[in-house]
Amino acid sequence: MTLPVQRTQRSWRRTLTAALCLMGLCFAASGCNYIVLLGYLIGGPPSIEPDFDAMTKKSLTEKEVIVAVACYAPKEVLYDHANIDKEVARLVSYRLRDHKITVRHPDVVLKWLDENPDYDQPEEIGEGVQVTHLIYIDLTSFSLFENGSSELYRGRSEGMVTVFEIDKENGGGEPIYNKEIISVFPLAVPRSSYEVSKQGFMAQYLTRLSEEIGRLFYEYYNGDDMSDAA
Repeated sequence: MTLPVQRTQRSWRRTLTAALCLMGLCFAASGCNYIVLLGYLIGGPPSIEPDFDAMTKKSLTEKEVIVAVACYAPKEVLYDHANIDKEVARLVSYRLRDHKITVRHPDVVLKWLDENPDYDQPEEIGEGVQVTHLIYIDLTSFSLFENGSSELYRGRSEGMVTVFEIDKENGGGEPIYNKEIISVFPLAVPRSSYEVSKQGFMAQYLTRLSEEIGRLFYEYYNGDDMSDAA
């Protein structure tokens, strides 16, 4: 009757021994902190709190919150990258939705923008599509090529993300959060145009950019950027 217990004990000892060996190898090879490694083995990598939550003490994951995403890009950006504003807003919306944030469908927001091209203030968008919060992305620059090169890809973007809290009763809204965007991809080295098409790299970079913006509002983990280094 003690055989299952003995097997469980042996299994646990093997697991513990393997973990200790791994920590020993890591410590000997690179001097890494074995206490941190043990934490990874037991509970997984540490998560990072969304910057929005940390700064405002609020969360867009709350049940009563409904979010809309809109993006503005100046003419000089749209001249080289038509519809980049629409694509960024769409992909960020999907990122938020996939992380349990209730989001107004991008087509609803785009329809309102098409019907109201002369809006004065961003918060009018939030009122128009009936949400509690508007994420407004002001994309001031966007490029796909490494500086001075037409054969090396490296996505770069700059801009500002502002969150407006919409006042449903009195109309209007107020900004409750601002964050500057400075995005570079790949992180370590550029990518050759012989390895990937321009359209393919554009898709990769928009995936990365939308993730960077999305992380302002949902939890992510240390080490998530390792695959984007090159």
